[in-house]
Parts: sequence; C-alpha cells; structure tokens
Amino acid sequence: MSDDSRVVLDYHQRTKHQLNGYAKGPASLDWDDQPNPFRRFEGCETLALPQPGADLACRFADLDHPETIPAQPPTLANLGLLLELAFGLSAWKQFGPDRWALRCNPSSGNLHPTEAYLLSTAPEVLAPGVYHYVSHDHLLERRCRFDTADLPAGLYVGLSSIHWREAWKYGERAFRYCQHDIGHALAALSYAAGCLGWNIELLSETGDAEIGAWLGLDRDSDFVADERETPDLFCRIDTGTGAEGEFSGPALSQALQSGEWFGVAKRLSGRHFYRWPIIDQVAEHTLKPTTPAERETWPTADLASPSHDQLASRLIRQRRSAQHFNGKSAPLPLADFYRILAALLPAAKPPFTAWNWPAQVHFVLFVHRVDGLEPGLYFLPRAADAADAIRPACSADYNWHRIDAPFDFYRLQAGNVRQAAKTLSCHQPIASDSAFSLGMLARFADNVSVEAWRYRRLFWECGLLGQILYLEAEAAGVRGTGIGCFFDDAVHGVLGLQDQTWQSLYHFTVGEPLDDNRLQTLPAYAHLARPAADADCKPD
Repeated sequence: MSDDSRVVLDYHQRTKHQLNGYAKGPASLDWDDQPNPFRRFEGCETLALPQPGADLACRFADLDHPETIPAQPPTLANLGLLLELAFGLSAWKQFGPDRWALRCNPSSGNLHPTEAYLLSTAPEVLAPGVYHYVSHDHLLERRCRFDTADLPAGLYVGLSSIHWREAWKYGERAFRYCQHDIGHALAALSYAAGCLGWNIELLSETGDAEIGAWLGLDRDSDFVADERETPDLFCRIDTGTGAEGEFSGPALSQALQSGEWFGVAKRLSGRHFYRWPIIDQVAEHTLKPTTPAERETWPTADLASPSHDQLASRLIRQRRSAQHFNGKSAPLPLADFYRILAALLPAAKPPFTAWNWPAQVHFVLFVHRVDGLEPGLYFLPRAADAADAIRPACSADYNWHRIDAPFDFYRLQAGNVRQAAKTLSCHQPIASDSAFSLGMLARFADNVSVEAWRYRRLFWECGLLGQILYLEAEAAGVRGTGIGCFFDDAVHGVLGLQDQTWQSLYHFTVGEPLDDNRLQTLPAYAHLARPAADADCKPD
C-alpha cells in the first residue's frame, strides 16, 4: 500500500462521527464571516447570458431514453440554459430579514463549494476562452482568451472545489462533503444536457494538474491562499451536431500557454479563524494523475413511467432538500419505490452516460412506509456480484430473503427500523419519519489501496446517486434529502462489518415533506434586469 493510500485511510478513520463524539469541527460558527456563496473575479470581461427560466419540451420520463430527445442547436441561449439547469438558482427563501438562494445542484449545508467553468474552442458559439459561471447573476466572467486556430471546435465544462466554504461549518469532515457535491454537480450537468438532447462526456483520463492549468486554478496570485480552488472534473459537451473534433489535452495545454489571463478572485471571508490542515493534506494525497481512458457500456434503461411526470426543466427547478417529513403520511406506492430504486441501477441514460467507471456503491435501505413491502432492513446491489461479495462480511443473523422485484433486491431483516435509522443518522428524525432512508456502502479499502485518488471517486459516485434520488423523489410526488451526518462505524456495526473493506459514505432519505409556512419562496432570477450582453464577449 502506498503512503498516499495510508494517509487517506487515516483521514477517513479520523473524520468518522462516533456515537460518543463527532469529527473535529469549529467550536462555534462565525455567522458574520460566513463565506460568500458566490465567487466572483475582479478585472474580467463579463458576458450576461440570455434571460434564464425557459422551459424545454423534454419531459422527465423522456430522459430514460435520451436518444429520442431532439438535439437543440448549440447557441448561447441554450448554453446558458444548460448552466442554469445544472448550477443556477432555483429559488430564494426568506425568513424575516434573512434571505438565501437555492440552486439546481444541491450542496451540504447549502454552502456550495463547487465552482463551474466553461471552456470554449467553438467561436461560432462563444468567443474562445476560459469562463467562470456566476450563478447569482447568470453570467460568464472571461478569465482567459487564447488562440484556437489549431484546435477542433468544442465546448467543455470544468468543476472545482473551494474546501474552505465547507470547512467553515463542518471542519475536518468537509473534504468528504466537497466530493459529494462534485458528484451531485456532475449528475446535475448530465440531466441538464439530456434535456437539450445533448450529452456530457466525462474526460476522466485527465489529471488534476492538467485541469488546474486549463481552468487557471494553478495561478496562485489570483486567489486568497485559504480560499484556493482544487480541480476535480473536466467534461466535453456533445451537442449532437457531429462538429466536435477529437479532444487533445496536450494540444489544449499548448494553446493555453500563450493565453492571456484576467481577473483576481474576490475574498470570500474576512477571517479564517479555524484552520484545518488535514484537509490540505488529504487533498494533496488524493491528487489524480493522468490515467488511461475508461468508458463503461451501460444497458438500455427499462423503467416504468414516473407517477408525477412533467417537463424535466420544471422538475429540476422545483427540486428541494426536505427539512422535515410527515411521519404519519400514507405509504409510498410500491410502483414509485421500485421506479426510484431501478433508476439507481446503471443504464444508458443520464447521469450514467456521464459516468465512466463500474458501480462501486450499493445500498442498505431502512424501509418504513412503502405500500406492499414489509418494514425492515434491505439490500440493493448495483452490480451482479455485489450481494455475493458483501454477504459473507455481514452478520450471520440476516436471512437475505430475495424479494419479488424487477431487479435483485433482498430483505435482510423484517421489523420496525425507524429508531435505528434515526440513531445512526446522528439522531435526525428525517431518517425515520420518511418512507425510507438508506446508506451507501462502497467497496472501500480495495479501491483506495490501488489508487488513493479513488477515495474522491467513491464520494463522487455517492453524490451522483444522491442526485438521482433527489429528482426521482420529485417525479414520485415526494421529496428527498441527503444526509452527510451519520455514525460511520455504528452503521457498520449494525451490518456486522468488521473492517474497511466496505464503508458507508453517504445517507439519504425520501418521504412526504412538511413545509415550513413561515418561509417565503421568491423567484430565482427576479433580481435580473439588465441591458444586452457585453459586446466585447459576443461570439466571434
């Protein structure tokens, strides 16, 4: 095992919540110095994107068969719509004098450490350059211009993380949550592209150093030291026109060497009272090198229609994280439950069309109220060998009763598991008042031992699955919530797991939400009233 892998395993163990104590975090929150959730750069040209809020004809059920969705033309308006549906604002909430934004891509604590960049080598759509997307203003900040004469036309999206935004609240465990959010963001981008009849191709062979250079994240003088961004993912937008040439990382790097860079990142916080050096350490030891290209082939999706099908763009914008659930609501219909679970299985549909690796994450479910299904503890494998692989590691008390379902599904133990779900999820009622909650079990030690950077990849996969759960819950007429706070080893103890071969990395819960009528909901972009786009940044 490499030193990198040992550091990662030590970090993971150190940042577990335990029944007798939580992972290290700030003793108090400096609310007056909460990081600005919107990064901006000073000294850049800006390009105001066309007004957001447009709807597309694509319905949510259409995304099960993306090949049937007509491709929209690659225009600036459609590019803006892609960014809005993936990373833009979905609403504002207000309680008394406090007002905060919600976004289409969810985030732990609504802190939003994920930043999105657009890179264009397609002058007929967008002047060549590197752009930072500002969701608050729905605009692009042009960070770099460069000559694309020797490059094929293409549009690319890069994702990065500002660890400080998350660590301000969550301390040492924040690195985990940043990786969750990257997975959510990738899935949100894939769904948004699917609505346009486009596809997101994850260029997973690229290394962090390459992405950092392409997005300008390696320019130390452009960032406050404690608020640096770390590169995560780089994707190509396939607009279905066939005009995109073959991507070449070395050619892009060479073109950018003569690029002209602009702008300096504005400070997000005035103070950084707490420091979490272990986050910088684990980030350093999980840097991804350039790797061989990987592409998985997924089977065609075979899903029943969602019970609350609607325009996909509207469903995406209405997604929320439920804060409370009705613990006495009617059971979730079995058909809806099976549709949600089936959507988690790899298939040739968003967001799996943007995911290049075999399934490493599987589910243990706490079923509370599903019509026609006995309450209890269940297991859903997402790969053919997963049940056989984990069964010997689990408690011998479980009976592994095969459920008559459209996929492999097992009941481990029947009975009321509401209190167990609540206790394991840091005593949160959202895990027990829902229709069901779940934990995501990853093949852990084997992955991290082979390549330390896979630690991040496991959390990305969990976040991607979480985004599926969010949207499928909305399509079932209910609501979901990601749960990052759970007692790691207590979860493993319930299952009888003894070592780090399998680890629970993320929890989630789905049910009928209870709305807080004290909160006002305001339109996402009512604050935008602006002139036409900056002429300096119009497509060349």
